[in-house]
Amino acid sequence: MAAVPLVSAAPPGAPAEPARHIGRFRLRRLLGKSGRTMSWWVDGPRQGQELILALPRERPADAEAARRWHQAARRAARIDHPSLARVVEVGEVDHWPFIAFDPGQATALSTALAPQGQPALEMANWACQVLEGLAFAHEAGMAHHDVQAHMVLLPGQGPARLLGLGVAMNSHLGMNQDLQLQRRAAERDLLALGLLMHQALTGHPALEQTDVGEAVARLPPQGREIIRLPWTAAHPIPEALRAIVNRATDRQERQRYRSARTLLRAVEGWRKAEGEHGAGALALVLDRLRSGGLLPATPGAAQRAARMALMDRERNDELAEVVLQDTALTFEMIRLVNSAQVRGAMAAGSGPILTIRRSIDMLGLEGVRRAALSLRAWPGSMSDDQASGLEHLIERTRRAGRIAQWLRPAGYDSELVFLLAMLQNLGRLVARYHFPDEAMQIERLMKPTPSLQAGAPDEPGMGEAAASFAVLGVDLAAIGQAIGHHWGLDEQVLRMVERQPADAPVRFHGSDVELLRLTASCANEVVDAGAMPVHQQLQALQRVAQRYSRALGVTLHDLQAVAQGTPPAPAPPTNASPTQHGALT
Repeated sequence: MAAVPLVSAAPPGAPAEPARHIGRFRLRRLLGKSGRTMSWWVDGPRQGQELILALPRERPADAEAARRWHQAARRAARIDHPSLARVVEVGEVDHWPFIAFDPGQATALSTALAPQGQPALEMANWACQVLEGLAFAHEAGMAHHDVQAHMVLLPGQGPARLLGLGVAMNSHLGMNQDLQLQRRAAERDLLALGLLMHQALTGHPALEQTDVGEAVARLPPQGREIIRLPWTAAHPIPEALRAIVNRATDRQERQRYRSARTLLRAVEGWRKAEGEHGAGALALVLDRLRSGGLLPATPGAAQRAARMALMDRERNDELAEVVLQDTALTFEMIRLVNSAQVRGAMAAGSGPILTIRRSIDMLGLEGVRRAALSLRAWPGSMSDDQASGLEHLIERTRRAGRIAQWLRPAGYDSELVFLLAMLQNLGRLVARYHFPDEAMQIERLMKPTPSLQAGAPDEPGMGEAAASFAVLGVDLAAIGQAIGHHWGLDEQVLRMVERQPADAPVRFHGSDVELLRLTASCANEVVDAGAMPVHQQLQALQRVAQRYSRALGVTLHDLQAVAQGTPPAPAPPTNASPTQHGALT
């Protein structure tokens, strides 16, 4: 089929060419072209303004194809969103269909990009705005089909906008679209936008291919190319944003984003965390904490604690055992007793309180009762399936606490170690309750993928940090740290509830803080090893034993015993003094 003729720029000093037209539109310059569409800056005499004229690269094959194109284009024109360029006219000239868009005072991304790329936050800002419009279109049943750099408009004011919706509509997709084809087209839009984000951060088109559609065709499943952000760039690329963009273009289809909303939540989460100067992880969950609380009460336990608090004859240690049976109530007591109001009423120089016994002493029986009655009843805002997932994670967390008690060096408080192991899972627990769908995504990304080649080992999944970056834009551990800081826990305690990174060597410097932190971390790694496939568990426990043997004096036999629920022999005293930080009570 014939193609729309292009205007070539005249060389310097050459006579100006006569003005070219498409119908009544005077062509000013070519904005961009791909294998499927092209866009021109034009003068619209009817509108009395500059417009962007977007056309398919080929004429419809016949009258029926033209009818379907116009039907789809008119449908796209009715999708109104601030991040979608406004349609001025849907028409046809010389049997060539077009859509005219209002560009406003905007610059195309293809024009704005410098060779050194854009700063990360600048890219994230326009990406979020475009994703808002793209998500709106997808939810209306329309895919774009040709997301290109020249179709992203960056205005001086207002949101970035995506133009071209409806121009490259597949001829076989009309009003009654096949849902499977529509889903695949939407995922292809996200892959194309991921490539644009990659280009914006690096300053160069992925695979040196300016036509994003051609680059998409060279990626799996059609091609075999691999796209990853480089480790060096003119502008620093934060680790979280790197994980997001790399996931958007991942060579494994199952790892990529499946909806524009999912990708939007990840970029927005990172942008909020970045923009709040370190408080973004808390900002991500604070509204949900206010409306739904930290966690819902475990069925029965909070009510029992409230009843026991009315009985003055009950001993604090007996009441503490009941409180510890409810993870939500346990955390609520830690939050209350470390609040500025309570800490301010304590003696000057007093340290943080990290045992429930001491919390009861400070808050009194009435404080326990109020805390228990303030919790939302199980399952809170969760569905039954989501509640089952949180219940399983709570049991894993409590199991880590029991293992930490068995592994603790002699002389250290049993309840303190139990709570530290639980607090190291605070971010996981909060995400599982307040972001259940995202938590499931994180777990899915962490699972290995069967290799496509017979006999080859499975493709490893992402680490937890990378997976949580790719889904929420922030690390789960950072959420836990932010909540702890919000509660009033000091830097010493925040260090103890910071889990040892799985890829970092274990080094012990002889302080109580590090010894307690590593004990809780080791217990959590034992639990994680037990969650692996049976044939991998022994090897995983061996790695844990190797990591912590020098710091904690544990052996593989010890870890196997605690993994099976059998306490090992009491550990010998260490060189660290358990009274060095005796304010931790």
